[in-house]
Parts: sequence; structure tokens; C-alpha cells
Amino acid sequence: MSKLEKIISKILSTNSDNNIKFSELVNLLLNLGFEMRISGSHHIFRKEGIFAKVN
Repeated sequence: MSKLEKIISKILSTNSDNNIKFSELVNLLLNLGFEMRISGSHHIFRKEGIFAKVN
């Protein structure tokens, strides 16, 4: 199982977001093709074809 697959499995199987490191989530989104924009302390992720923003 790859590192990204482990992160996805962790996200899908956990009941608490506290168990997921922010750096792991950022790495996953970037590998899935999202573009990251930082505005102050907010990290905003966008991807063509997905209309909702992830922040």
C-alpha cells in the first residue's frame, strides 16, 4: 500500500480529524492535482472541474 493510499484509508476509517496531520492532507490534495493558494493563515485548494473550494 502506497503512502497516499494509507492517508486515504486513514481519512476514511477514522472518526476524528485530529488523527490526520495537516501536512499529510496537503500532500494528498497536491498529489490529487489540487492547486494550493495561501491567503494569510488560510490554505485554499482548487481543482479544475470541482466547484467547491477546500480550505
